[in-house]
Amino acid sequence: MTDEKEKNNDKQDVEKKTPEEKSSVTKHSITVNGEALAYTVTAGTIVLKDEDQKEGEKAKASIFYIAYTRDGVKDPAERPITFSFNGGPGSSSIWLHLGVLGPKRVLMGDEGHPLDPPYRLVPNDFTLLDKTDLVFIDPVSTGFSRAVPGEEADQFHEVKKDIESVGDFIRLWMTRNQRWASPKFLIGESYGTTRAAGLAGYLHQRHGMYLNGVMLVSSILNFQTAYFNPGNDLPFILFLPTYTATAWYHKKLDEDLQKDLRKTLDEVEQFAMNEYTLALMQGSKLPEEERKQIAEKLARYTGLSVDYILRTDLRINIHRFRKELRRDEGLTVGRLDSRFTGFDRDSAGETAETDPSYSAIHGPYGSTLNDYVRRELDFEFDLPYEILAPIYLNWKYGDYENRYLNVAETLRQAFQMHPTLRVIVCNGYYDMATPYLATEYTFNHIELPPDQLEKISMTYYEAGHMMYIHRPSLEKLKSDLAAFMDSAAPG
Repeated sequence: MTDEKEKNNDKQDVEKKTPEEKSSVTKHSITVNGEALAYTVTAGTIVLKDEDQKEGEKAKASIFYIAYTRDGVKDPAERPITFSFNGGPGSSSIWLHLGVLGPKRVLMGDEGHPLDPPYRLVPNDFTLLDKTDLVFIDPVSTGFSRAVPGEEADQFHEVKKDIESVGDFIRLWMTRNQRWASPKFLIGESYGTTRAAGLAGYLHQRHGMYLNGVMLVSSILNFQTAYFNPGNDLPFILFLPTYTATAWYHKKLDEDLQKDLRKTLDEVEQFAMNEYTLALMQGSKLPEEERKQIAEKLARYTGLSVDYILRTDLRINIHRFRKELRRDEGLTVGRLDSRFTGFDRDSAGETAETDPSYSAIHGPYGSTLNDYVRRELDFEFDLPYEILAPIYLNWKYGDYENRYLNVAETLRQAFQMHPTLRVIVCNGYYDMATPYLATEYTFNHIELPPDQLEKISMTYYEAGHMMYIHRPSLEKLKSDLAAFMDSAAPG
């Protein structure tokens, strides 16, 4: 009798811990390319449960999402569906949602600078809703998504667990909405590209869900390309063209290099991948005369002084570059978008206090999302919407501990299992978080047959990490993504 009573108490405890799923459904319309497009928005939560429990299911986390589905479609199962998320790790889905994909976007200046508050949303002429239904997912601890009471949130703050929880949400949403027959796409940004590559493998292997395409915005799959650790010379090489693009934008290069950005970058890439690489590989064995010649070329390509570069041992760290390029003016350049500048309390410091390019978008995106979700989507929630939770500080790498995370191999295996998969990779020239040459290096080292490599396309934009805040890049990005979807799911 006592055992039965304890079981009932345990069951009641589980029920108390299980939050109710919430949802709000609203109707809207937008005109895209002269065509009226009516759509339904569902803002809500789905509770993920542990299916391995012997007695009943145990709630683990409540995932917040916003789904856009086009009205008047004869057979929704034939319409493409795209799942979207951002990176961090710790970022909500706000950036791709209100920057490029959704039917509303944050109103910014054409170059991407914020207007004066209060900020507002405007109809997004470049939404992808004309091509696909959209589901924006906030991973656990971001947006309104939380671990349920009694569950530790940090169990989800790990590479594989993050992929599994987002993948299981996708499976559940697809099942409930009867969309397994739809053409399926993922789009991720920054660490979201890491997650997307992992999901391409997980969804195939765990659920038999084969994707039509994966869209990677500001990609990082191989973390060795971005970690400035002693003994790892790769980032110094791969960041160099982005330093050059930044110096070009701020007019710090010689006159001949300022004429044509793409021509200049071609020259710098050749130097980086050949002469500069060979010099760094020699380490302390590099002859002094050659060392000085390399320093002179680096100075020419970065706008920094020869003396400064020699003192860095020919290895320019991203954080130092951001401070050094315009130090004499008391300015620091942005990391997410190096077109932006800001100032620090200590102009003589080695690292920046803030990223001015993030500061420019944090307020406009955060305030408009909080207003939009409650006032237009009628989703009432008292929890704070976590735009960028600091969980990246304690992110766990599991099987990748003591080595660099590299999910490019997972993406290769996805191609192996599903040879018709297509991938598009979108790069910003002024992105110092995930520089374009590092991305090219990663994809040049994925061991795929030539016919599979042809299914990977690269696009480039004269903007930064969130290239869509720059209106000309937003227009091009929409065109590139739409063409990619047409090729990956024709008809």
